[in-house]
Amino acid sequence: MDDGPLTIAGLADWAADAWGGEEALVHGGGDEALAYGRGPETPAYGRGSWTFEALRDAVDEAARALMAHGLAPGDRVGVWAVNSGRWVVAALGALAAGGVLVPVNTRYRGGEAADILRRARCRFLFTEHDFLGTDYRRMLDDSGRPLPDLERVVALHDDEDWTAFTGRAARVTAEARRARTDSVRPEDDADILFTSGTTGRPKGVVTTHGQTVRLYAAWAREVTLTRGDRYLLVNPFFHTFGYKAGIVACLLVGAAMLPEPVFDADRALRRVADDRVSVLTGAPTLFMTLLRHPDRASYDLSSLRMTGTGASNIPTRLIEEIREKLGVDLVYTAYGLTESDGTVTICPPTEPAHTLARTAGRALPGTEVRIDASSGEILTRGYHVMRGYLDDPAATAEAVDADGWLHTGDVGVLDERGFLTVTDRLKDMFVVGGFNAYPAEIEQALRAHPGIADVSVVGAPDARLGEVGVAFYVPSPDREAPADHAQLVSWARERLANFKVPRRFEPVPELPHNAAGKVDKTALRARAAAGEAMAG
Repeated sequence: MDDGPLTIAGLADWAADAWGGEEALVHGGGDEALAYGRGPETPAYGRGSWTFEALRDAVDEAARALMAHGLAPGDRVGVWAVNSGRWVVAALGALAAGGVLVPVNTRYRGGEAADILRRARCRFLFTEHDFLGTDYRRMLDDSGRPLPDLERVVALHDDEDWTAFTGRAARVTAEARRARTDSVRPEDDADILFTSGTTGRPKGVVTTHGQTVRLYAAWAREVTLTRGDRYLLVNPFFHTFGYKAGIVACLLVGAAMLPEPVFDADRALRRVADDRVSVLTGAPTLFMTLLRHPDRASYDLSSLRMTGTGASNIPTRLIEEIREKLGVDLVYTAYGLTESDGTVTICPPTEPAHTLARTAGRALPGTEVRIDASSGEILTRGYHVMRGYLDDPAATAEAVDADGWLHTGDVGVLDERGFLTVTDRLKDMFVVGGFNAYPAEIEQALRAHPGIADVSVVGAPDARLGEVGVAFYVPSPDREAPADHAQLVSWARERLANFKVPRRFEPVPELPHNAAGKVDKTALRARAAAGEAMAG
C-alpha cells in the first residue's frame, strides 16, 4: 500500500481519514450484555455500531488515558480478554500511545498468564472481571506469581473501572497523543505473541509495525477481503488469525468488524443472517459444526461471499460442502505460524476444491518458501519473518539461520506451480480445534501428579477437533491405588488450558524407547490413532 499507513499505531487514524463515516465495528447487542452479566455500556461506548471516525475517537481516548497513567514508548501492555469492541479499543489505544501489545490466551490459567505477563514485563493489563463466571483478575491474584512490573489492571467490561481509567484522558491533549503516534516507526516493535515451543516453555515472538501492515495488506488482496465487507470475527484476538487477519486487515481495507466473544453455532448462524455477514474464517471444526447444524437451512446465509480456513488435513469434501451447502464460492486456505507473523502461504479462493484441500497455496509477493533438501523441512524467508524471540537469542538463532530462513519445524513439498503441501511435523506439536498443543508443556504439568512416574503425550486424529491429546503414563509404584481418569483430568484442568488437557489417559508398564534412548513417539502415535492402550 503505497499511500497506506506505515504502522499499526497510526492505523485507526488512517482508517478514519480513508473510510470516514462508514461502518467499522458492530457490537453484539443484547446477547453480549447477557454474556457479560451486565446492562448496557456507557454512552461513549454504546451498543450498535461505530463508524471508523467513532472508532478513531475511542482509540484516541484510550491512548490518551494510557499516556496520562504513565505509559512510555516501548512499554508492554497485556490484553487478557475475550473478543469485543473494547478489546479492539484497548489494543489499538496501547499501540497508538507507543506501547507494545502482548495478547494473552484466554484459555490460560492464572499461572500460565502470570508467567507471560512477568516475562514480557507488562506495566498495564486489560482483562475481564467477570465473563461467563470467570474472574481473570482473581485467577491472576490466586496464582501466587509475583508481577513486579505490573502497575495497573483495568477490567474492560466493568464500566466503573473502565470509566475511572478513561477519566484521565483529558489530562493529555489530542495533539500530544498524535505526536506520540507519529513518533512510532515501521521498524519499531509492535507486539509480542507467545507461542509454546517444543521445550514446553512459551516463547515470545516479536514482530514490527511495518511488517504486519505490509503482510496483511497483501493478505487482504489475496483472499479478496474488501471495503464494505462485514467480517464475523470468531477467531480469538490473542491469535494472529483474529488480531492481524481480523482487526488489522479490516482497518486496512475498510471492512466492518463483528467481534464474537465465544463461538456458538446458533449465535453465529443468527449473526450471519441478521447482520448480513459476508466473511467468515476459522478452523475446519467451525465449518463442520455449522454444516451439520440441524437448523442451518432455516437461516438466510446468502450474504456470505468468502470463507477461509487452514490445516494440514482439510477434507476435499469440506471445501465442496462450504461451496454447495453454504453457497460460498470463494474459499481460501492458508498456512502460517506465529514466527512468520501468521502467514506463509495462501491458496487463492478461486482454486478448485482439491487444490484448496491438498495445498496451502504459494508464498506472498516479496517472500520465499523452499524445502530443505535433507530433512524436507519447510523454510521461509522475507519481510514477514519475526524479529526474534523475546530475550532468547539462542532460540532465535536456532529458528532463523544466518541467511534469514525461518525453520518452521514442518515438513512439506512444493509442486511445479510453487504450491505448498504440508505433510508432517518435525516437532511433536498437534492441533486441537485450531489451537497448537505442545506435548512437552503438558507432560511437565502431568509429571507433577503424585500418581504418575513418567508420561508421554501425543496427538491422535479426532473427527470433530482434528486432533486430541492422548497421555500414556507409567503409574507411580509407591501409590496404593492408581489415579483414575477423572482425577487426572481434574489435575490437568487446574493447570492447563482446556484444549491442552488430554482426552485419554492410558496407563502403561513402561514407555517405549528407540535405539537412541528417546521415547518412541512414532509407536505411541500409532497406538493412539488406533485407539489402543499400551500392553507393555
